[in-house]
Amino acid sequence: MDVPLWFALLVAGVLGYKLVRPPLWLVAVILVGGFLLADSFLAPAIDTAINK
Repeated sequence: MDVPLWFALLVAGVLGYKLVRPPLWLVAVILVGGFLLADSFLAPAIDTAINK
């Protein structure tokens, strides 16, 4: 079965939110912070750390 990555991430995010119940402001900070870090000068270092 082929599932698109965006759908798998969406399902994991929804289940994680329902199970852990973090505050909405924390979810927003993590999403915005990840979006901003993706285009920063730290992106290559983060990519290297994740792919090891």
